[in-house]
Amino acid sequence: MIDRDRALSLPFAPLTFEVERGRLRAFARSTGETNPIYRDVDAARAAGHPDLPAPPTFFFTMGLERDEPLGYLGELGIDLRFVLHGEQAFDYRQVAYAGDTLVLQDRITDVYDKRGGAMEFIVKETAFHRAGTLVATAKSVLVVRDPEAAA
Repeated sequence: MIDRDRALSLPFAPLTFEVERGRLRAFARSTGETNPIYRDVDAARAAGHPDLPAPPTFFFTMGLERDEPLGYLGELGIDLRFVLHGEQAFDYRQVAYAGDTLVLQDRITDVYDKRGGAMEFIVKETAFHRAGTLVATAKSVLVVRDPEAAA
């Protein structure tokens, strides 16, 4: 069983992320985004953007830049073989652009269980700031199956 108090107080170091044109283009291509504003600087500027905007859901990839993006699960004694990504949501406040430097700050906001502890849920929120101003937040929910509780 996940120690809820420990999870909620787990510290996460901030992560600085440089938004690069090449990464934005690659992400747009890999997700099938066809709008030229995500690949062509001239098209982006013609649409009123100062540079290439970050495509929707690009924010998810930023957190994967940590040396050990799931290392916090090990700190909580969670076996990765029993983890499933259950949900992802974003709240966009501003557009992020190529050339931006964003600071990501993670925190676990909830831990709860269902089915008598057979399934536990970890809710993690990430705030994305540019020069101290909130750009977006992301919320992810991981599902942790407890094979002993399920038996």
